[in-house]
Amino acid sequence: MDVRPMTPLSGDFRARQSAPASPYGDLEEVLQRAATADKTVIMTQINLAWTKPGSLLDLFFESFRLGEGGVSRLLDHLVIVTMDPAAYEQCQVVHRHCYFLRTTGVDYRSEKMFMSKDYLEMMWGRNKFQQTIVELGYNFLFTDVDVMWFRDPFRHISMGADIAISSDVFIGDPYSLGNFPNGGFLFVRSNNKTIEFYKSWQQGRWRFFGKHEQDVFNLIKHEQQAKLDIAIQFLDTTYISGFCQLSKDLNKICTLHANCCVGLGAKMHDLRGVLDVWRNYTAAPPDERRSGKFQWKLPGICIH
Repeated sequence: MDVRPMTPLSGDFRARQSAPASPYGDLEEVLQRAATADKTVIMTQINLAWTKPGSLLDLFFESFRLGEGGVSRLLDHLVIVTMDPAAYEQCQVVHRHCYFLRTTGVDYRSEKMFMSKDYLEMMWGRNKFQQTIVELGYNFLFTDVDVMWFRDPFRHISMGADIAISSDVFIGDPYSLGNFPNGGFLFVRSNNKTIEFYKSWQQGRWRFFGKHEQDVFNLIKHEQQAKLDIAIQFLDTTYISGFCQLSKDLNKICTLHANCCVGLGAKMHDLRGVLDVWRNYTAAPPDERRSGKFQWKLPGICIH
């Protein structure tokens, strides 16, 4: 199947301003304000640990500012989902579209270590929230906040894809279920197929108890594709890249995810190095950039 580009999002980037005065915002009102004409939103999710000055949220925003092709305009369609009231308040200071996702039983203010009980609760709660978005009739592109945005990634998402998901390991065929998915960068088109897929995905939490949502996606993708005839596109790591399978072509890369990397400190260290290289690359004359002389600083704590 050919990959046909999506129509780029439109709209000028507007200056950041505080969110509406109503406490914690209303979800549908926030989605309506942020959505494009075809009801598409970009979403990320944060807690207090990732919103502190100098932390991941700052690097996330900086990548958009340093990006090419007007990628900063996409911030106008970004909804930041916050997991605790303090993160919501901090979000209001720096961004227009903030939403507080109320949860019970877990203190989301601190960093959650990979595969801990609180981590699994957070990831499955995120998955359930994504289901709500498609049930409300909105397409979404979810991005972890440790994804750096350098160019518009929508051009690499097929118009025929119901789901487009990034790859920890990409094997060359975007429609092969042999690719290894990563839910930290995920586009979902709202339709009956994806709504049913999410229902099965949530059920998989209990069928495969103790696994996180990314592993469950991998376990159900074959049966759900056969059952629903759903089109799942795995995104090429040349363009939608990560530390797991690093694209070293700065002339092609659109996004770079600090995946295969555990711990906030390690992610921060390596992503600062990534932004330093990107800053130098964008400041260079076009012929220097095309020469391929610019490369990521390797090795880092995780990047290699």
